[in-house]
Amino acid sequence: MSHNELAIDQFLRSTWLSVQKMYNEQAAKFNSTMVMGFTLLSIDPKSGTPSTSLGPKMGIEPTSLSRTLKNLEERGLIVRKPNPEDGRSVLIILTEDGLKMRDVSKDVVLNFYDAIDEKISEEELRIFYKVLQKINSIASDKKTFEKKKELL
Repeated sequence: MSHNELAIDQFLRSTWLSVQKMYNEQAAKFNSTMVMGFTLLSIDPKSGTPSTSLGPKMGIEPTSLSRTLKNLEERGLIVRKPNPEDGRSVLIILTEDGLKMRDVSKDVVLNFYDAIDEKISEEELRIFYKVLQKINSIASDKKTFEKKKELL
């Protein structure tokens, strides 16, 4: 397979954009967004989650997370409380409405996973995950471009 026939990064991006669009369309039915739903799912429903661990856990920038948390707080889906284990951080706690919206988000994700399970075999998924792990490893490896530098 030549590099011209298969632009892996474009395929990954267009696939992710399709998934993102689908999640945002579902979230819009509840006056929400994919990022808000993902944030609710990232918060421990019983004990809350320290705000400092949410960004790394979700892989989003602090300013984007801050804006999302502010929005969730304004909608009454979360509250911020001092973290008893670390006086410098706050715990993000789901309210009763936040727990309900978290369940809605969870149902959307599980419905998508069910649809995938119906159409893609376990073996295909195993191969897919293995390939994604390898691509992630190559993209994260600082040595990937070292031999190319010698040519410049």
